[in-house]
Amino acid sequence: MALVYVRQSTPQQVLEHQESTARQYALEDRAILLGWPAARVVIIDDDLGKSGQSAEGRLGFQRLLAEVALDHVGIIFGLEMSRLARSCKDWHHLLELCGRFHTLLADADAIYDPTDYNDRLLLGLTGIMSEAELHILKERMHQGKLNKARRGELLGPPPIGYLKRGKTELVIDPDEQVQAVVRLIFDEFDRQGTLHGLLRYLVHRGIRLPVRPHAGANRGELEWHRPCRETLQNLLHHPIYAGAYRYGHRPAEPRRKDPGRPSSGRRICTAEDCQVLIRDRLPAYISWERFQANQQRLEANRTRYEVVGAAREGAALLKGLIRCGRCGQRLTVHYGSKPDRYSYVCGRAVVDHAAPLCQSLSGPGLDALITQRILVAVGPLALEASLAAIEDVERERTEQQKHWRLRRERAAIEVDRASRQYHACEPENRLVARELERQWEESLLQQRQLEEEFERLQHAMPARLSPEERTLIRSLATDLPALWHAETTTIQDHVRIVRLLLDQVEVTVDKASERVAVRLHWIGGATEDHSLNRPVKTYAQMADYPRLVAKLRALQKRRLDATQVADELNAAGFRPPKRAIRFTGAMVRRLMERLGLAGHPRPGSWIGLGPDEWRPGALARHLDISRDTLNKWRSKGWLSSRRDGDGYWLLWADAAEIARLRELHALPRTWENRSRFKQLTKPRQRRKP
Repeated sequence: MALVYVRQSTPQQVLEHQESTARQYALEDRAILLGWPAARVVIIDDDLGKSGQSAEGRLGFQRLLAEVALDHVGIIFGLEMSRLARSCKDWHHLLELCGRFHTLLADADAIYDPTDYNDRLLLGLTGIMSEAELHILKERMHQGKLNKARRGELLGPPPIGYLKRGKTELVIDPDEQVQAVVRLIFDEFDRQGTLHGLLRYLVHRGIRLPVRPHAGANRGELEWHRPCRETLQNLLHHPIYAGAYRYGHRPAEPRRKDPGRPSSGRRICTAEDCQVLIRDRLPAYISWERFQANQQRLEANRTRYEVVGAAREGAALLKGLIRCGRCGQRLTVHYGSKPDRYSYVCGRAVVDHAAPLCQSLSGPGLDALITQRILVAVGPLALEASLAAIEDVERERTEQQKHWRLRRERAAIEVDRASRQYHACEPENRLVARELERQWEESLLQQRQLEEEFERLQHAMPARLSPEERTLIRSLATDLPALWHAETTTIQDHVRIVRLLLDQVEVTVDKASERVAVRLHWIGGATEDHSLNRPVKTYAQMADYPRLVAKLRALQKRRLDATQVADELNAAGFRPPKRAIRFTGAMVRRLMERLGLAGHPRPGSWIGLGPDEWRPGALARHLDISRDTLNKWRSKGWLSSRRDGDGYWLLWADAAEIARLRELHALPRTWENRSRFKQLTKPRQRRKP
């Protein structure tokens, strides 16, 4: 066959440079003149409108290579050799195949034989020049664009809130409702603090985004779309809203490009890293300082180890702020089965080095201390904060009322336009009148739905404050604890307040006692040291444990019952080791039984015991561990147990079992001891009597 390859680089060239296309199709006549029958001449024009810089995506060139490799082709015609390829890789691949299968190449000047040395050398130089020519053309166009961008005149499609005037100027959209929505987005982001909070606010209030399509039948027409996270993110990151012009914010990285996806392999640059950045070049909605503050807030909201992160749900008050006083790492929050049961854990050494846990402490006690210090710190500013709250409520109501006023005004304009179009139509022309009547009814329906939606949202809008409500807000300034613990004050509000005042909180747990050293680093550099008590597992871990034992021995001699002893301990300032804040009679009985201070044993406590059987309290005292630990081991099946006739538990443990239980209690719960720990949790089989 004789193949005629036809290609133009762009669709614009196909439409405007038709003479070049016609010359390429005319190569079919030359093939016939050289002796090929018309039936054996095949035209390949699948690549019209595609660049020759790569074979990727050029189905016509790939078909040509396949035909040559199948030895179906005698000669290939092209107007210029650059029509076939502008890449040395693709060009030499074609030459290799043509030389192997003795296929000739022909252009408008001559016929070449790839098996001939001189022709092969000439064709190779031609391919190099074609690729160099493409590089020169691309570089010339790129420098032209860059020179225009340095003047701030190379403009793309305008973003939301802007219109293009001419080819080198952007102006703020003259539509008042469009301007109001854009400004509302920035104001509400300042209040919400997060992108998701802004999105929820817009959806809940029924606010839509103004969009002017850049293509299609409605190009340039104002449309109202539902809020979208990606659209809001692009809007908040765009420096044009601060009056800055940018160019080159999405440079391409060839190593990251995916085959078949021309737009892939790009990275997003910040405004300062763009190839061109011209401040105060365009009309602005916000100041440059406010734009930079928004970027810092968006960066801080990302969930990464280096940043604090957004104020998220969860009862922990110090998430992201608390650090270990020993290793300096950030503590993470571990939540329990209940929302108010959480702890701060320094487990970085476990993750990075498989080392034992550095330290941990219960969260509610520490958060209570922080809350107390925060309320003391903001006390002098309470009245000023209450006045700011009043202004914020009024400003939010004003913004929402303005948005809905403009939206209802637009709906009324659409109804009026549809009405005038319908009445301007001739009554006899029913072909047009029916369509105009339908449009009028649709606009009336949309106006009625908008009014109903406005009525529903009226109840959710912040009401205009009455003089009594203003007085109430001012009175709350003198009762900050009530305001802090109110149901309407969310944990996110607490976290934001803490982050406004505290830079970080440093804690150091004394593992030998219940003491925790707390250092508060306030914004501004001031520090403050405190000490608090944390819940511990056993009484022996408490610093005043010797005093507690001495107090119990003294109270036993007075022959008081357990409830009276508990009252005496509470009056003396003693506290249980765990989360409880007061001793009870049951706690005292268990503690005295463990210490061997019980007045009289329970009747029949020694009756019914078999060989090597123990009551739980007696075995706990013998092993010097808590009774609660034994009960937990029994429930997990780590002990041999049975019930007596009265329903009380009896535990079996001979000398070997006693040694196993002691080792189980003393074994560190580390990764290297996991196999030994698994062995120690299996009780020995009890011999039948």
